[in-house]
Amino acid sequence: MGVKVSVVMPVRDPGDAADAGIRAVLEQSLPPDEYEVIFADHGSTDGTAERLDTVAAGRDNVRVLHLDPSGSPMRARNVGLAVATGEYVYLLDQGDRLERDALARMYERAAATEADVLVGRIVREQGSPPAAFDINRDRADILKDRLLTQLTPHKLFRRAFLEDLGLRFAEPGGVLAEYAFVLRAYLSAKVIAILADRVCCHVAPPRRRPERPAAMAAELRALLDVVDQHTVPGKLRDRVYAHWLRTAVLRPFTSPRFLASSQDRAALFRTLRDLTLDRFPPRLDHYLPVHLRAVAALLRAGRLDQLFILTGMSRGTRVRAELHEVRWDHDVLTIDLTAEIVRSDGVPLRFGTDHEGRLYWRPPMPIEDTVLPPELADVSDAVARARLGAYIRHEQTGVTYVLPTTSEVELLRDGAGGVRVRLGGEVRLDAGTAAVGHPLQPGLWELHVRAYGGAYRARARVAGAEAPLNCVGVVTEHPRRLVVPYWSDEGELGVCVEPRSFPESIALVSPGASVTRRDGHLYIVVPVPYVPPSGGPPVELVLREGHQEIVVPGLVEPGVPGKLAGQLVAKVPLRRLGVDHSLGPGTWTPYLRADGRETGLRFALDVRRNRRVDLRRAVAMEAPPPGRRGGRPRRRIPLLGPLWRFLGAGRSRYDL
Repeated sequence: MGVKVSVVMPVRDPGDAADAGIRAVLEQSLPPDEYEVIFADHGSTDGTAERLDTVAAGRDNVRVLHLDPSGSPMRARNVGLAVATGEYVYLLDQGDRLERDALARMYERAAATEADVLVGRIVREQGSPPAAFDINRDRADILKDRLLTQLTPHKLFRRAFLEDLGLRFAEPGGVLAEYAFVLRAYLSAKVIAILADRVCCHVAPPRRRPERPAAMAAELRALLDVVDQHTVPGKLRDRVYAHWLRTAVLRPFTSPRFLASSQDRAALFRTLRDLTLDRFPPRLDHYLPVHLRAVAALLRAGRLDQLFILTGMSRGTRVRAELHEVRWDHDVLTIDLTAEIVRSDGVPLRFGTDHEGRLYWRPPMPIEDTVLPPELADVSDAVARARLGAYIRHEQTGVTYVLPTTSEVELLRDGAGGVRVRLGGEVRLDAGTAAVGHPLQPGLWELHVRAYGGAYRARARVAGAEAPLNCVGVVTEHPRRLVVPYWSDEGELGVCVEPRSFPESIALVSPGASVTRRDGHLYIVVPVPYVPPSGGPPVELVLREGHQEIVVPGLVEPGVPGKLAGQLVAKVPLRRLGVDHSLGPGTWTPYLRADGRETGLRFALDVRRNRRVDLRRAVAMEAPPPGRRGGRPRRRIPLLGPLWRFLGAGRSRYDL
């Protein structure tokens, strides 16, 4: 059997950044005789070329190409494509990392669908889940499936298809030239398939220097020529043009860089204004969100001064989400919330209205009707499409998944004739299916909300640790795992899937602890999200202040599964001056001890000389080593540092 996939990876002075990616591509689940790896080194001086030669010496499916420095990976990619022998070619950047079964899964999917281009799910360090990966597609549509948001070269291309097109990267080329390669492939392909339900590649942050406006404009003109060559005048061409008007021309005017440098600002404005007048007619503006319509109008009118003011006054516009309820519907965590777009000062965005009930955007500064006519400021249809969405993000891997969300729009009228848009929604998180039909991997997951309010799109974490939170955990059936909602150290809502141990599940929700004084004792009550049928291991509460240590047994009382959390109760003697085995003045740090191991809890006790006790939230502290217990504890890294040990080795999962 011949080579199924050729992987082409340009490299130049990556240092240690490429180590994980190189290991991952060498350890694919495909048999070595079914794939090849082509490292195209274009001028490394850090010893990378020699290291790759050593790797290739012991592997028949690895080749290293030694190329002259080009200042760009484009030539290295082209040479790699020229020598590749696989049925399909996958393009990686240095620092990217493939999942171990990525090539096998992508090839299987591409062969089954007879795809010219296979778009496998990628993961970026930041950002929300791309809409392109909502579901697997055998026949994807460029517009409907949002493929224009996936234009990096991390794709599986049928090599014969590339050869028939004579498709290569422009040299030296910048980021838009890279996008032009993928766009031409999209527009020429008979079949584009999407593999969404499995992560294929973790994409490293790009290391690109800012391009000069003139060079960027030239690349964009070449990219638009590709669009003209492969489309006819009409809706498809206009929609593709509008995408580039929005992303490549107008968004730079909303960036901090535009506000920072007057020299760069003037050059950018002149260059992109000429390009806009030449290639982007005003009819495209109706495809834009309203605030970018204003940017386009000011750009065409030559109003750099007003554009600068508009950008400055629009910075900081964001979504504000308010949590109302967290509850369990059998195995599904259900979250009720509302969200609203607000300006940088926290004031909700308001629209104007006319006697017919039409809604109009109110820019943060006056713009003449001759520049932004009322028909362009009309957002009635956009407000009708306003919506609330949510997604989760794994804190360690960055993997994101969209959550099912129902959304409704509420228009709130004020006395001054303005209209606010408030979005209400219900988010449902099923840990058994949230990963595009598959179970979520264990660990800590952040909850993010994103909203489109008719004028702006924004996203934010669900914050507000003072809000009530039902911290009860539920054991899901398929697969059988504990899932626990919690507040992070930053006061943001998250979900833990499959805690590593009983104490660590309690540590997640320990900010909900409370204290009561009675009969010379302090009763410390800590929520317990789930008590296993066995009752869990015996636990002790350990309190430390400086060199003092108090250890008392913890009584675990079960709650009502799925409805009411259990609790751990510890009774601690309380004395005014402090004697052995009693709480005296000072700040006491709590831990849970079980099976000889200690887990820090996320609160602290401040004991006053008058025996007043204040309980406050605090970052969990790391327990001192056994030989140093009684000494001063060491701080953990913020945001649940101890809980990241869930992913470590040598610890058994929570005993269900």
